Amino acid sequence: MALTHDYTVSVEWTGNRGTGTSGYRDYARDHVVRIDGLPDILGSSDPTFRGDASRHNPEQLLLTSLAQCHMLSYLHQAVKVGIVVIDYHDAATATMETQGTGGRFTRAVLHPVVTVTDESMIEAATSAHHQAHLDCFIANSVNFPVDVEPTVIVGGLTR
Repeated sequence: MALTHDYTVSVEWTGNRGTGTSGYRDYARDHVVRIDGLPDILGSSDPTFRGDASRHNPEQLLLTSLAQCHMLSYLHQAVKVGIVVIDYHDAATATMETQGTGGRFTRAVLHPVVTVTDESMIEAATSAHHQAHLDCFIANSVNFPVDVEPTVIVGGLTR
């Protein structure tokens, strides 16, 4: 039996410059994303679409969701198979194509760099990305390829 999980966010447009959407250049794309109990996220559209570059845009947040989901799924897999991860970072990239007034993402690539404590863990640490990708709820929900190109390195624990 499937379990359901519900999520709620509030998005409020804050870009009315006094004349609303009277013209394409007459309003800001600024908005606030609110989630109960968490800090607000200041959003806008991508600067290409007249947005504020100092605010997060939906395209960045979609890629962020993919990278976060993979990382959390990966860390879970690491514990399950006995891999000791001491550092993890990702420089994820994505491509979006636009045509006319529409567009879509065509690909995302995650580039996780994982540091493990022992050389004997490298193979298992690399392989664990496959199951983490299969387990990622967000990657399972998008209609474009999400590729994972991991790097695993060995580092010592600092005490």
